[in-house]
Amino acid sequence: MKYQCLMIDDDRTIAETTAEYFNIFDIRTAFVTSYEEAVTFLHTHEVSLLLLDVGLGERSGFELCKQIRAEFDMPILFISARTSDDDILTALNIGGDDYIKKPYTLNILLAKVRAILKRYESMSARQHELHGADAVSAEGTPPEIPIAPGLTLDTAARKLLRDGTPVPLKAMEYKMLLYLLEHRGRVVTKDEFLQNVWEDTFIGEGTLAVHIRHLREKIETDCNAPTLIKTVWGVGYLMEADDEGVQ
Repeated sequence: MKYQCLMIDDDRTIAETTAEYFNIFDIRTAFVTSYEEAVTFLHTHEVSLLLLDVGLGERSGFELCKQIRAEFDMPILFISARTSDDDILTALNIGGDDYIKKPYTLNILLAKVRAILKRYESMSARQHELHGADAVSAEGTPPEIPIAPGLTLDTAARKLLRDGTPVPLKAMEYKMLLYLLEHRGRVVTKDEFLQNVWEDTFIGEGTLAVHIRHLREKIETDCNAPTLIKTVWGVGYLMEADDEGVQ
């Protein structure tokens, strides 16, 4: 059975209330209250998005996230009463797409989930179209876009090629890289990223920065001294133009 959302929280009242609210608004949602129940559920059902609490009794939501990321690529939104910067950065660095602090307002959470589901489902549909295309995408995107010597983006397979060897990209990493390449030579502002790439203005700048760092780790020689994706402080990011001699 397919669900749009799975709520994973050891507080049964919160989990059940949130799931019931989402179902009222036609977001098909189930809930579980433990690490083990979550693993079993994900292996027996199709789920588009996870809401994952950091604390799961004696187990950790961070640990569960790492296990899920080894098998699945759906968006994961952490929800927690823990608000330290270390917890937030840990959640984003291990594969979380956003971090929502408790207590949260159900209608705001619903709006965020709807926006992410819309983006995820449209990207999934687009991915199927790309895999079915022979040479170019529906928008006329070239099948391969050079990034730097030995580094190419394969738009048909949605993969990065380093000296011909595929480097897997998460769905959002692919979309961000493609957008930067399509707008090479000019600054892409943070607001532009949120509106045109993420299609979700609820996403915070911290989440965007973490995803940029993950992307740099895959394309830069040294992600701490990037030469391909440059930060324009206070504004956004710049992918150098071809004729600028990116090394």
